[in-house]
Amino acid sequence: MSDTALVGKLAENITSVKKEIAKVIVGQHDVVDQLLVSLFARGHCLLVGVPGLAKTLLIRTLADSLDLSFSRVQFTPDLMPGDITGTEVIEDNLSTGQKTFRFVKGPVFANMVLADEINRTPPKTQAALLEAMQEHSVTASGTTYRLAEPFFVLATQNPIEQEGTYPLPEAQLDRFMFNLRLDYPSYQEEVDVVRSTTGGSAAKVNTVMSAADIVTYQDLVRRVPVADNVVEHAVKLVRSTRPADTTAKVVKDFISYGAGPRASQYLVLGAKSRAALNGRFTPGIEDVNAVAHSVLRHRIVTNFSAEAEGVTTDRIVTELLKY
Repeated sequence: MSDTALVGKLAENITSVKKEIAKVIVGQHDVVDQLLVSLFARGHCLLVGVPGLAKTLLIRTLADSLDLSFSRVQFTPDLMPGDITGTEVIEDNLSTGQKTFRFVKGPVFANMVLADEINRTPPKTQAALLEAMQEHSVTASGTTYRLAEPFFVLATQNPIEQEGTYPLPEAQLDRFMFNLRLDYPSYQEEVDVVRSTTGGSAAKVNTVMSAADIVTYQDLVRRVPVADNVVEHAVKLVRSTRPADTTAKVVKDFISYGAGPRASQYLVLGAKSRAALNGRFTPGIEDVNAVAHSVLRHRIVTNFSAEAEGVTTDRIVTELLKY
C-alpha cells in the first residue's frame, strides 16, 4: 500500500478510535486529539488536571481501543525505582540445587504506562522512567531489556495539591512531548457524565487498531514530507521564546529561559502527525501552531515578574503566535 493510501487509512481508523473513546469519555475532544497526535509521533504526554476529570479512564479507554497492553503505577513517596522497572529475585534451581537470579519485569514493560501523580515520588524514582522514555529499554545488572513497541508514557500531575510533592526536574519534563491541560467539563457535559456513570450499564469499547498497525503508522508519520517554510516557522517560534534571540517584549519581561532544540523537533513531528491523522500528506504552519501550546508550555521558564503579575506560559505562547 502506498504512503498516500496509508494516510487515508490512518485517518479512517482515527475517526473510529475517537468514536470508541466517545462511548466512555464525554467531551475532552482536544485532549483526545493531542494524545493521538503524540502517540503516532512516538511522544510521551504529561496530563495536568484536578482530580476527577477522568484522566485515568481516558488513558485506559485509549489503550483498549488500540489493543495495547496497559499498566498503571501509582507514584507515592515510598516508591522505589525497582517498583517501576523491575527487580532481580533469587530462585532455587531444582535440577542443580543452585540459586540463580531472575529478573522480574516491572510495570514499565507495557505498551502504555500510566504514571499516576508522578510528582508525588522523589527524583530518584522519577529518574527510573528516563531511560525507558528516551531509549525504550531498561538496564538491570548490566543486562538491557528492550521494551515492546509501541511504548507510550502518560504521566498525570495534580496542579493544586502541593503538599508532599517533588517538582519534576527540567530533564524529565523535556522528555514529555506534550503537556496537556484538562479543564472542567461544561454544564451539559457534566450532566451527561453523571447520567452515563450512575446507571447500571457500561459501554463496551471495541478494538480498532493493533500494536503492529500503530508501529506502521508511526513509521509513516516519520516519512511525511515537510516544506522548508514550515520547518523554519517552527524553529523561529522556538527561538522567539529565548530572551537573547528575540525582541518580543513579553519574552524580555517574563521569561528566564526559553525552549531548547527538542521543542523544534517536537513541533515539526507534532505537525506531521496531526496532518496525517487528518488525512493530509504534508503539514502546514497551522499544524505547527495547533500543537505549539502543548509543546512549549512546560519548556518555558518564567521569572518572578511573570509570577507576580499572573502571566502564564500559555499566555506568552499565544502572544508569540501573533508575531
